[in-house]
Amino acid sequence: MSGARIKVVLDGRFAMHRGGHLDSPTLAYETWGELNSAKDNAVLIFSGLSPSAHAASSADDSSSGWWEEMIGSGLPIDTDKFYVICVNSLGSCFGSTGPASINPATGEVYRLDFPVLTLEDVAEAAYGVVEHLGVECLHTVVGCSMGGMSGLAYCVRHPNAVKRFISISSAARGEPFAIAVRSLQREMIRSDPKWLGGHYSADDPPIVGQRLARKLGMITYRSPEEWRGRFGRERIGGETPVGDPFTIEFSVESYLENHALKFTGQFDPNCYLYLSRASDLFDLAEHGGSLESGFKRTKLERVLVMGVTTDILFPLHQQRELAGGFHNVCANTDFVELSCIRGHDSFLVDMDAFRPVICDFFESC
Repeated sequence: MSGARIKVVLDGRFAMHRGGHLDSPTLAYETWGELNSAKDNAVLIFSGLSPSAHAASSADDSSSGWWEEMIGSGLPIDTDKFYVICVNSLGSCFGSTGPASINPATGEVYRLDFPVLTLEDVAEAAYGVVEHLGVECLHTVVGCSMGGMSGLAYCVRHPNAVKRFISISSAARGEPFAIAVRSLQREMIRSDPKWLGGHYSADDPPIVGQRLARKLGMITYRSPEEWRGRFGRERIGGETPVGDPFTIEFSVESYLENHALKFTGQFDPNCYLYLSRASDLFDLAEHGGSLESGFKRTKLERVLVMGVTTDILFPLHQQRELAGGFHNVCANTDFVELSCIRGHDSFLVDMDAFRPVICDFFESC
C-alpha cells in the first residue's frame, strides 16, 4: 500500500556476514507509490547512518522526510511511476532490530551482545524486505553516503535482482581519514563515563560523548568553503559567563552546538557505534579478492555515480574510482561531478544541484 509504514519480521535464523546470527529480526520500512502488475517499477533507497526509513512524507506521516524534495509525485523519483521503498538499516534504532532491541534468547536488550554488524548484513536484511514485497528484480537501487556502500553490497550479493544503481557521495571502501574520524567518534562515546561499557540507562545515556561525536561528524559533513562564507569570524555576542573563559564565542561554535543538541538523545549510542564500525568494515575488494573482481560480480544495465567537489569524507577521487570500476563492467556508466559548496551533506541540502541529474536518469530509463 502506498505511504504505508510497516514492520516485517524475517522469520527464522538470519546469519550475519561475520559470524553469529539473529533470530527473526524485525525490519521497519516505508513505501510510496504503487507496485505495477509486472512488479518491475520498484526503487530501493538506502540511507546514510543516522536517518530512519522516513525519506518522504506520506498519508501516514505528513512530516517532512530526509529526502522530501526528491521523492513524490512529479519529483525526480516520481511516485506516479515508481514504487519506492526505504528500509531502516538493520542495526539502527528506528524500528529495525539493533543493539537497542530485545534479544529474544535472553529477554534483555542486546547491547554489545549484538553480533558484529556489516553493511552486507544491512543489504541482506533489505533484500529480505524486497522479497517480502514480492519484488524479484529492482528497477533501481539508490544509496547515499553509507547507503551507497550498502547498495553496492546489495548489487554484489544479488546481481540478478537489480538492474540499475545510483551511488551518491559514497565509496567502494572507507579511506584512512574517514576511518580515523569514525574511530574517534566512537571513542568519544565510549569514553563518556555514562556509557558504562554499553550498559547505560535509556533515561541517562552518554550525552557528552554523543554530543562531541556529532560535532566532529558535522565538521566532516560540511566544507571549509561553506563555513568561510557563512560564518567567517562572526561572534554570537552577549556577555561571557563569569568563571568560564572558554565559553562559546564564535557563530560556528554555536552552529555545532545546536546540531549536536538536536541529535543527542534521538539516536541510540550503541546503534551508532555498530553502524559506524560497519561503515569502516565494508570493502568491495573482499568480494572476490580485489576491487576489479568485486565490480565484475555486478550485472547492472546502468550506473550513475555522483560526487561533490567539496566532500572531504568521501572525496571526489573515490567517486572516480567507483565510476571507473563500474565502467569496466557496465559501459552505460555515468559520472557526475557537482560543484556544491556544502560538502558531504550536499545531497541532503543542495537539491537544486542533485534533482536535475537524478530526474534525467529516471526519465531516460
